[in-house]
Amino acid sequence: MLSNTIIIITGYSGSGKSTALAALEDSGFYCADNLPVALLPQFLELSADSAADVLGFAFVMDLREKGFLSKYKSIFAQLTENGYRLNILFLEATESVLVRRYSQTRRQHPLANGTDLISGIQTEKRLLLSLREAADQVIDTSYFNVHELKSAVVNYAKKNKPISPLAIHVLSFGFKYGVPHDADLLVDVRFLVNPYFLPELKSSTGKSEKVKEFVLNDPNSTIFLDKYIGLLKFLIPLYEKEGKTYLTIAVGCTGGRHRSVAIAETIYGQILKTNTQVMISHRDIEQ
Repeated sequence: MLSNTIIIITGYSGSGKSTALAALEDSGFYCADNLPVALLPQFLELSADSAADVLGFAFVMDLREKGFLSKYKSIFAQLTENGYRLNILFLEATESVLVRRYSQTRRQHPLANGTDLISGIQTEKRLLLSLREAADQVIDTSYFNVHELKSAVVNYAKKNKPISPLAIHVLSFGFKYGVPHDADLLVDVRFLVNPYFLPELKSSTGKSEKVKEFVLNDPNSTIFLDKYIGLLKFLIPLYEKEGKTYLTIAVGCTGGRHRSVAIAETIYGQILKTNTQVMISHRDIEQ
């Protein structure tokens, strides 16, 4: 039987269900939008063999499917009897906020019948009352921005099953070969003394003990690393709280062989003390 977390995202149209689904997809869930509720048991049965490859399953289900209201109770009950644990996450927002959101996006409310938006919102609220009462969690998104909503959804998912820690990639590079386009955080260490100009170090790389010692003995290296690693210790938990799943820290020097490599190795070692989901690579070390 499928043991992964199963989250049903539902609620009012315009309340942020698509944003919630995207947050869970970024966190490692298999996600599907507007899956007909009648197909849910079959989908879960077919997915049992591949369940180990994903953190969980998340489905947006709402009034866009005409048969949703008449079928969801019996199907959810059937799945619960069969041992599945469905977590219902209900999103809502105030009427004024929903009106404003629809006015900004110029989308058509599914129950507005082409003209009367407010009546459509009120009808949907009435029709979904019993589902809201059955929900495991209700989130009012009225005053959330996108990042706050994603954070709230990820925190909800964590209560049901631990989410993989933030995956961190520490990357060294040389500016002369171009800045890496996938860098989230980029730092330039060309202010440090350059081992390239010492004949006995020129042919070595920042992975050698002699080059590391030379670079790290620069007083500016000590000050820089203390401040930068302190900044990372501050930022990484905030990125995790926001729901970010991957972070690339790029460290650059002129050629990408000496200073950036030594500094990147040091940063990697410090992060590894508290985060095992970290890797390191040196893009231009062989240039």
